[in-house]
Amino acid sequence: QVQLVESGGGLVQAGGSLRLSCTASGRTFSTYTLGWFRQAPGKEREFVAAISWTGYNTYYADSVKGRFTISRDNAKNTVYLQMNSLKLEDTAVYYCAAAGSRWLGPKAATTSEYGYWGQGTQVTVSS
Repeated sequence: QVQLVESGGGLVQAGGSLRLSCTASGRTFSTYTLGWFRQAPGKEREFVAAISWTGYNTYYADSVKGRFTISRDNAKNTVYLQMNSLKLEDTAVYYCAAAGSRWLGPKAATTSEYGYWGQGTQVTVSS
């Protein structure tokens, strides 16, 4: 079992930065693919970024590529999402998720591949 708790959300002006954190409990955290997803009001949950168990492999949605960076610290059971150059359209509830696979590859963008989810943290980007 893995329990995930996100933090770091908040209100930021367009062009600003935020860093989200997601801390996990569970002995096998270090062997899981970890992902970040987001859901805006009235929209479906969408993929943002994912990282393999070693941190060597990463995968990003086109909409955030070059602006967001996912990383992990297995010693701290934590995955991060550094968000720079934020845009109004980045406003959403951000969720971290864990999949019981060391690396999903392109499937990392698929919501149903993840068995564990956090409760979400709100990110609001203002003009």
